[in-house]
Amino acid sequence: MKIDRIVAAPLRPGCALDRATSPRTSGGAGTDAGNTLARYREFSGAGSFHDTAWPPALCLAFAEGGAWGMGLTDAADPVVPLINDFLAPLAVGENAMATERIWDLMFRHASRYGVGGLASYAISAVDLALWDLKGKLLGRPVYELMGGPARDRICCYATGWEVDWLLECGFGAIKLACPLAEARGVAALDAVEALVAGTRDAVGDGRELMLDCWPVGDVEFMVRLAERLRPYRLKWLEDFLYPEDMAGFEDMRRRAPWQTLATGERWFTHLPFGEAAARRTIDIFQPDIRWVGGATACLKIGHIAEGAGLQVAIHGGVNDSYGQHACHAMPSNTWGELFVDSGPGVPLEEGWRPTPGMAVPKDGWLVPSDAPGFGVELGLDELEDMTA
Repeated sequence: MKIDRIVAAPLRPGCALDRATSPRTSGGAGTDAGNTLARYREFSGAGSFHDTAWPPALCLAFAEGGAWGMGLTDAADPVVPLINDFLAPLAVGENAMATERIWDLMFRHASRYGVGGLASYAISAVDLALWDLKGKLLGRPVYELMGGPARDRICCYATGWEVDWLLECGFGAIKLACPLAEARGVAALDAVEALVAGTRDAVGDGRELMLDCWPVGDVEFMVRLAERLRPYRLKWLEDFLYPEDMAGFEDMRRRAPWQTLATGERWFTHLPFGEAAARRTIDIFQPDIRWVGGATACLKIGHIAEGAGLQVAIHGGVNDSYGQHACHAMPSNTWGELFVDSGPGVPLEEGWRPTPGMAVPKDGWLVPSDAPGFGVELGLDELEDMTA
């Protein structure tokens, strides 16, 4: 079965597939959660600079005969022409089952401009659409095509601010967002320690606690932070340095050997994960399936982790059906992250559901849909209505 065509389009903001960040998951004004500019005092505490005016991008892959698959990524304005003008012509006419070959073609083709960043977003969307198409053609869920279920169910942890509500929802592990970054100096260290200490008291000793330092900082600040937080037994410290600072990761490992370290949502393709595994700088890899290069890249990263005795925890892994299937299939992926977008008393299924048909955690556990492909319950007419 050959690929007939691949097309991409921006999604209409606010539609059922829009993965926009809300104040509940970004932290809102007064914090540095999601704020890449937080090293500068004039931007510190200004809330998230995570979102852009660009909507998500929808990618559809059609086989001869009309079968189709759907992929998603972000930053539609620059990514859609990359798909339509640069990657789609490369894939048309290829065997629809040859996801590994097509990924390698896209990877090599994009290398002339740099395969990371927005190019990786575009590759992700095409790759996910092709895996969805393959699952539909074979009548099997993608997690079976990726190797079959690695476990009966996925152990989930919650990322959010309403800790009491997250515990009430049954999560056995909680991840916090770092509220202030290095521009505030000692005040930031004090604020983060107070948040972590209070949360440790709330969750007790029987649950895991993690901290996401997404604004990132330099090694000196992060070592001081790790020392402050050592009494609270963090499961891991996440996204603490600029993603390209490989020497910094080595320095952090040397200076904070007691702390489990996690990163990877801003690494693209499998290559930086291989470098980190070789240097033993990171304990837990966190690729985002919609950014890193799709399901094919995640499988490569999972094998790298297995070969090095490391773990994977896909970024936002159970917030859409793509991540759910990868989490379920990869033995090295030991966690499923849910950004909780429902407030106290509002059921999780009424919160952030970017792909209709996906499963929702119950009591901290999740089993993905066993429908063909990624199990997305949308038709072509509905998808057309969602495009801008």
